[in-house]
Amino acid sequence: MAEATARPRGRPAAASRDDVLAAATEQFRAGDRIDLRAIASALGLGRATVYRWFGSRAELIGEVLGMALDTLIAGSRARAAGSGADALLDTFDRMNRALATAAPLRRFLEIERDAGLRLLTSSAGPVQPRAVAAIAGLIEAEVRAGAYRPAIDTGTLAYAIVRLFEAFVYNDAAAGIRGDIDRLREVEAALLGLAPRPV
Repeated sequence: MAEATARPRGRPAAASRDDVLAAATEQFRAGDRIDLRAIASALGLGRATVYRWFGSRAELIGEVLGMALDTLIAGSRARAAGSGADALLDTFDRMNRALATAAPLRRFLEIERDAGLRLLTSSAGPVQPRAVAAIAGLIEAEVRAGAYRPAIDTGTLAYAIVRLFEAFVYNDAAAGIRGDIDRLREVEAALLGLAPRPV
């Protein structure tokens, strides 16, 4: 009779940085406050370990938001039609509409309030620079393909696109534009050099 395979003794393998990210992402998607203490406890980790990996709770949240942004951008570009400025506008419009109606993002901003807005929109934060770099990458891909020639440098255009989204979706209720995604599309079209569509 063959001997049974011996099972390793002791504690199971420790959770990883990716496990922490997955747990934080699950809390975010559920509309819950991202609770570093609860995550560390559930995964059998010390909070010091989580802080060593991420530096702070804000950086962990920033990574969760950044990963969600990467997924959204890739999916929006994959579904966009056409090439050049048309493809860019379609991509941005899909992103804008998804973000404007994303329940987890709305809940996050309700829970985190001003701190959450700073995390999303500060040029020194973890999200805005990542968004600008990703948008610049989309524009540069169309330039390399010979399908688009921007009127201004790519970095400036990408920054303007991101800041416009922030104004229309997060910030400028006083200007009467918050949530006006159709109007945002018109402004983005103008920035991309597309003629306005007939009404």
